[in-house]
Amino acid sequence: MILNHSKLQRCCGLMLVLLIVVAALVYAIGGEQFHYENRQTTMLTPTTPVGEITGDTVLTQALSVPGDTLLSVTLRAATYARDNTGTLLLELLDGEGNLLHTQAVDISQLQDNANFTFSLPQPLPVPGSGIVLRITAPDSQPGNAVTLYAGNSISATRAEVSADLDDADVLYLNGQPQTVALCTQVSARSSLWFGDVYGYLAAGVVVLAALFCLYLLHCNKVGKPFWVLLILSSLNRYHFLMEQLVARDFKTKYRRSVLGVIWSFLNPLLTMLVQYVVFSTLFKSDIPNFALYLLSGIVTYSFFSEATNMTLSSIVSNSSLITKVYVPKYIYPLTRVISSTVNFLFALIPLLGVMLFTRSPITWALLLMPLGILCLFCLSLGVGLLLSTAMVYFRDTQFLWTVVSMIWMYLTPVFYPESIIPAQLLPVYRCNPLYQILAFFRAILLEGVSPSPSCYLGVILSALIPLLLGAIVFRKNQNEFILYL
Repeated sequence: MILNHSKLQRCCGLMLVLLIVVAALVYAIGGEQFHYENRQTTMLTPTTPVGEITGDTVLTQALSVPGDTLLSVTLRAATYARDNTGTLLLELLDGEGNLLHTQAVDISQLQDNANFTFSLPQPLPVPGSGIVLRITAPDSQPGNAVTLYAGNSISATRAEVSADLDDADVLYLNGQPQTVALCTQVSARSSLWFGDVYGYLAAGVVVLAALFCLYLLHCNKVGKPFWVLLILSSLNRYHFLMEQLVARDFKTKYRRSVLGVIWSFLNPLLTMLVQYVVFSTLFKSDIPNFALYLLSGIVTYSFFSEATNMTLSSIVSNSSLITKVYVPKYIYPLTRVISSTVNFLFALIPLLGVMLFTRSPITWALLLMPLGILCLFCLSLGVGLLLSTAMVYFRDTQFLWTVVSMIWMYLTPVFYPESIIPAQLLPVYRCNPLYQILAFFRAILLEGVSPSPSCYLGVILSALIPLLLGAIVFRKNQNEFILYL
């Protein structure tokens, strides 16, 4: 028997209960995001007013709806700095001209050079022929009317990009095509199949976990070697050593430091302040809640960078122990990542402070943060196992990793928006594991909602693939480490 059987039974039971609770909690928080995906289009840069919309003016434009049901449409209006009166009539038609919805907007309530939104009382299914927006103002007269803005470009981070409008996209003024399109932002949602099958998937995972636990208990009872039991036995046997190694790393980091652990708070905050000034003032970043966006990226990447850099030399720097005393070699990189996790948890405190300061939504979605942290831990450990193995055979790995990690940072949207990446490169860009984890964190922190199902899949794969790859490479080569130390 490798482990105490009754203790292993309790651990397996606790794991199954925890798994059921997590599955229920994830669905309770993210139920709507599991059934629907909300999307919205980007509004064109307002450059051209269409002119006064009076009783004889008819504006028509086909809407690009990014989903199967329409939720709302936002437009940009101008009042000519007057207190106009009357009604703006907004009609939604299908491609064959049949009326789908009508809504009247009180012109006196519109503000000059500002957006206004008309939301549908019920989500409107998008017909196969598409949706056309028709705008009239039947009781408006010249001098007592408003105008709407149009354009033909999209604002990027530091430039205007042409929208490449064709005849089907442009605005029609009294039946005549224009060279611009109305500045609209269309919000829609698409139905997802994931929500309908989530219960079955969760039940399947619990059943598989239960079968795995039964097999684990059987192997432990008959004394059959199994890699999971061996790992659990090693962690149980060497937990005191692990505690000492983690404590040593933590004390070494802040040795002879006046502020000590306070630097775990100050480092991300000071870095954020510097980059916030640079990117929000000099480069004019227009990212909403840029402070929280930036700090979440800094904290996430800093943990990954610190964990991998510490793990890189974990085998080489402990060569005196490895050559004299038997200890499972994976203990050394594992404890380095655990040490970095302690610092990361301290860094989450100023992140919460920035959330409160910027009045970001504090929702139940924050309870999903541990899942993202666990995936980030597994990613860092997987990459660290690869690096520590390479470092044994090739000491220049430490210098190469300095360059590679810097490139990795610039390939991750830590301080810039994803929108600056060309659309054709996005599928490759999103293969970055840190991108997936950052997207997971930012959905929770910035939007206050559960990430989408694809985001869950992304963070899980970003954690498991590097971890499995690192474990396989490390295990295959660990017996030869002593020959190169």
